[in-house]
Amino acid sequence: MSEAKVVLSVQDGVATVRFNRPGAKNALDGECMALLHEAFTAVSADPGVRVVVLTGTGDTFSAGADLKSALAKDETGFAAAGPEAFAGLLTTISDCPRPVIARVQGNVFGGGNGLVAACDLAVADPGVTFAFSEVRLGLIPAVISVVCLAKLTPAAARELLLLGGRVPAQQVLEAGMINAVTGDYDQQIDRWVASLKKCGPNALAGTKDLIATVPGLSRADAYAYTAQRSGEFFASDEAREGMSALLEKRPPSWTV
Repeated sequence: MSEAKVVLSVQDGVATVRFNRPGAKNALDGECMALLHEAFTAVSADPGVRVVVLTGTGDTFSAGADLKSALAKDETGFAAAGPEAFAGLLTTISDCPRPVIARVQGNVFGGGNGLVAACDLAVADPGVTFAFSEVRLGLIPAVISVVCLAKLTPAAARELLLLGGRVPAQQVLEAGMINAVTGDYDQQIDRWVASLKKCGPNALAGTKDLIATVPGLSRADAYAYTAQRSGEFFASDEAREGMSALLEKRPPSWTV
């Protein structure tokens, strides 16, 4: 298990998905992306999982695409199937019905930024640096732009993506891509997990859907869609339990 490129563990309703290629700076090759996809598919289907934490082993969260693989000029190279696989992986992370927290314990380069941005919440150690390094390699931050541009302010996006240099975690926090920078990042995650466990599992999944869907709708379509979804949730067993628990001054008993 310790030699696997991706390690999945579940404890007390929290699934931890951990990159485990420290010697390769947790770079993404085809096998690693497939394993990450399998892990997120598994936790998405597991009713016992309430929260997912994505993290890495070593001093790098993820260096993004495996450059050795990318230099291959045949069907095994990253250029051949990697971008499509990476897009699928980011979609799987973003669409996970459980809240996903990025525990950024090490530096982030290139495509690793997309993995962070695809998560719902992210906390980084103060010593971590981020770099959208693609332009310095003659590449473009193409696939990750889908998730990163949804979080970064326009001015910060131009600065980070065009310059390509290393910046401290605090700057990425101010740019809007992560939520906290602290040396006690595990304590921060514990606080988030405790708060998330107080929420209805289906309500969290529904709220994630709103965050992803509503900004792309016209105002009329947004009101029509949200009115429908609101009605569905008010009529749900989970909402009845939540409202009854509040009125009865007791903790709700959530089921998925």
